[in-house]
Amino acid sequence: MQAILIINGPNLNMLGQREPEIYGHKTLADIKAMCEQKASALGYEIEFRQSNHEGEIVDWIQGVAMNPESYAGLIINPAAYTHTSIAIHDALKLVELPIIEVHLTDPFAREDFRHYSYVTPLARAAIKGQGADGYTQAIETLCNLVTV
Repeated sequence: MQAILIINGPNLNMLGQREPEIYGHKTLADIKAMCEQKASALGYEIEFRQSNHEGEIVDWIQGVAMNPESYAGLIINPAAYTHTSIAIHDALKLVELPIIEVHLTDPFAREDFRHYSYVTPLARAAIKGQGADGYTQAIETLCNLVTV
């Protein structure tokens, strides 16, 4: 069974505690459980990861690029790295599988510095502002791309 790799960037490990008025009350563990249930219903497994370290995220992306037969695609919420990481952008360029970008909030409804994404040009879709449900929407979107 192929897996969907879901990568979460910095500070997402603090969901539920960090600015719940912006990011909601669900924890990353809650989101992982939602993703496992959705992926299983669609016939996929997930690998769900989070890191506060840019290089570790780059390593995970390169792992998908080097082992494409193991994955259906990649879902990434790069968090603050969305707006700053050319390294993540360059690693994503190696991935020939579908990439879906997801954000809990809509970056365009926030500070100006959040309006540019280094991921969007490489993603097949970007799901923004749907809270935790954006992750399950990302799984559905990815699965639709894979089965088409």
